[in-house]
Amino acid sequence: MAEIHIKRTHAMPLKKAREAADDFARQLDKKFELHHTWAGDTLHFERTGVSGTLVLGKSTVAIDLKLGFLLSAFAGKFESHINDNLDKLFGKAGAAPAKAAPKAAPAKKKKA
Repeated sequence: MAEIHIKRTHAMPLKKAREAADDFARQLDKKFELHHTWAGDTLHFERTGVSGTLVLGKSTVAIDLKLGFLLSAFAGKFESHINDNLDKLFGKAGAAPAKAAPKAAPAKKKKA
């Protein structure tokens, strides 16, 4: 049995992060036929030989995945696919979060 643990930070509002996690779950379902359900901020996904969770926090996303004996040989493929999709949806691992553009100072009034 193989286990994969991935934890990332993100700079998205929770609502946007949940939308990204939904996209991620749909991609997993399409590529690996992993079925998913939400329970609060935890996404549970599974199929024969695979089970796991994606826990969404205000600034973190954590994935724990367990692969059965037959799928353990594909652990690298699963981990690579997960990391690639997390990079696309939440930003590259280790990358500095995008900062909001500074607000312009209010215009000064001219004396007449």
